[in-house]
Amino acid sequence: MTFLSVTSIFIILLFSSCSLTLAQQPYVGKATTDCANRDNSTSALGYFCNGLNQSCQAYLTFRSQPPYNTVSAISALLASDPSQLSQINSVSETATFQTNKLVLVPVNCSCSGEFYQANTTYVVQHGDTYFLIANNTFHGLSTCQALKNQNNILTRNLYSGTRINIPLRCACPTKNQTDVDVKYLLSYLVITGDYVASISDRFDVNTEGTLKANGLSEQNSIIYPFTTLLVPLQDLPSSSQTVAPPPPPPSPTSSSEKSSSKTWVYVLVGALGGITLLSVFGAIIFLAFFCRSKKKSDSIIVSDHVEAREKPLHKKVEEDAEDFLESISSIAQSLKVYNFNELQHATDDFSPSCWIKGSVYRGKINGNLAAIKKMEGNVPKEINLLNTINHSNIICLSGVFFNDGHWYLVFEYAANGPLNDWIYNSNGDGKLLSWTQRIQILLDVATGLNYLHGFTAPPHVHTDIKSSNILLDSDFRAKIANFGLARLAEGQEGQFALTKHIIGTRGYMAPEYLENGFVSTKLDVYAFGVLLLETMTGKEVAALYEEENMQLSDVLKAMLLEEDGQVSLRHFMDPSLQGNYPSELASWSD
Repeated sequence: MTFLSVTSIFIILLFSSCSLTLAQQPYVGKATTDCANRDNSTSALGYFCNGLNQSCQAYLTFRSQPPYNTVSAISALLASDPSQLSQINSVSETATFQTNKLVLVPVNCSCSGEFYQANTTYVVQHGDTYFLIANNTFHGLSTCQALKNQNNILTRNLYSGTRINIPLRCACPTKNQTDVDVKYLLSYLVITGDYVASISDRFDVNTEGTLKANGLSEQNSIIYPFTTLLVPLQDLPSSSQTVAPPPPPPSPTSSSEKSSSKTWVYVLVGALGGITLLSVFGAIIFLAFFCRSKKKSDSIIVSDHVEAREKPLHKKVEEDAEDFLESISSIAQSLKVYNFNELQHATDDFSPSCWIKGSVYRGKINGNLAAIKKMEGNVPKEINLLNTINHSNIICLSGVFFNDGHWYLVFEYAANGPLNDWIYNSNGDGKLLSWTQRIQILLDVATGLNYLHGFTAPPHVHTDIKSSNILLDSDFRAKIANFGLARLAEGQEGQFALTKHIIGTRGYMAPEYLENGFVSTKLDVYAFGVLLLETMTGKEVAALYEEENMQLSDVLKAMLLEEDGQVSLRHFMDPSLQGNYPSELASWSD
């Protein structure tokens, strides 16, 4: 059998080859963060004026935040008619919305040159930049590129009191859309945790139609906070659609799991061009990732290798922290700087009842749950990295605070905790993951790593991918956390970075890293292979070494040579699955 390269396998696993359907408008994606780029191939300057009509009734969404939390304030900010806004949201014209309430905003959308837009104006406040106005004040309903394009004022000349034009992102249906009875397009503001399918369900829209409207596909459907997603509507939106949907139903029965598991089989088999699933989850991962030239490199993983950790950097911590907090408003996404009283109130003065694990506490801020982590060391490095990332599979940092030598980081709350609580569970407390949940979690982690390796500038390596650093939200979607050990992926002139400071967790570190200090994205790929094995077997990697008394690659090779694939597979897989995984996994020997 000829095996693909590590890079090729990783890319194939993440992205199946599929031609994109011609779109009504391109999705803006991460282009909103590059204010200097005026290229409109991703609609950063606005949606193209390619609809059936030059003007139309359109709708926006907006999440109420003081001082923009009343009908009159939101109407004035977004140039909407207050009577229409109050009517469609089923409130009075004097109503005040709860903080973070999703509000529907009717606007007149028309062509201005080559772009659709709804026009409003804004008076610049002290400290404003085009980026802050687009993302903080208007939440992504405009972009810094569009603001620069329509206002002949340099950022440094944005003086307080200056009135500027704000083109709001809207569009009119194309002929193809009107042919299928689409009457309106709604510009939905994406927030952390949103998916195209969940947004479509909220507005009773077919997911495929939403994907096509934004130039996306099932294989390329990642969306980011502070961006707009066009939702094609056949009917007027209603206030009932602004209410958060109910939680998902309980896990399916074993019979339905088998059915949905087979769906995953067909998806993955198609994505990998006919390679059988066992080859994917077995031979490819371990023979490509784990097997190395016949050195004694693998043995290092199971030896008592010293597990090095970064030491806190204490030099001028207080001064550096103060300087960092003063400059934080200029960082992308403009993190909120909390005060200690706010965090004390959120955690009931860091009460034991709010304690989660380690130095992490559960808190409630503005009615929303959050995870508050007390840290020390070179924390600004982690803050700067997380503050440049907008990805649903990477934990979201929302705020910071520094007090008495300690940093406090406020993260989104992952209701189901770390992955290791679910795959190593032996307490009989009902924490069990189905086959489909495990596959989805692994795909989420792979997608998050692909973003970290290929779409952050510069590329980064997490260096500590393991089950305890994968957090699960209320829908069991995975989020990569704990970036304190993250490093740049490349050295000078694109070469591998070298280090003598080996950091990470024993059992997850690649041999070439342990031996030579090579730092590259392959470190995370190797750790992902270990994570995959643990997730499928329900055992920690150290236990697997001890139980099998052989290298992980040898374990797989032995199974590949076994005549009875089903027997080997049952021995290999987590017994808590009770056989509820696709039997096609053992078909490799045919």
